[in-house]
Amino acid sequence: MILQEPNSMNECVYFTNRNDNNGKVKAWVFKEKCPKCGKCLMGKPKDEKTGRAKIRATEYICEECGYKVPKQEYEDSLTINIKYTCGKCNNSDGISMPFKRKKVQRIDEETGKKKAIETIRFECGKCGELMDVTKKMK
Repeated sequence: MILQEPNSMNECVYFTNRNDNNGKVKAWVFKEKCPKCGKCLMGKPKDEKTGRAKIRATEYICEECGYKVPKQEYEDSLTINIKYTCGKCNNSDGISMPFKRKKVQRIDEETGKKKAIETIRFECGKCGELMDVTKKMK
């Protein structure tokens, strides 16, 4: 599958590029146009003093018409694009799917206890190996 890569991080709601023993993963989510006016990309509100987006904002707004959408509702309507190289079979491919994170149980390497993490899980198109794009942990 041929996926269009972003030219700038300003086009993206989410972007990550990871390499590990399970292969390589590059994932991004493009911002969508305003559903009301269709002119401008939706984005988080900007801080008046610095002009930067407010990281912990709970809504997305259109800079053109001022239309507001709650963060969860907006992010659930988006599509994530993933380019990957499978660590098991070395297959390189691309996939698009809904941008909805699911809670998955994983064993914490430091404590040895089970921990629920938010992830986007997908399968390798060739061998069926499950791969995760996890939310960064603190």
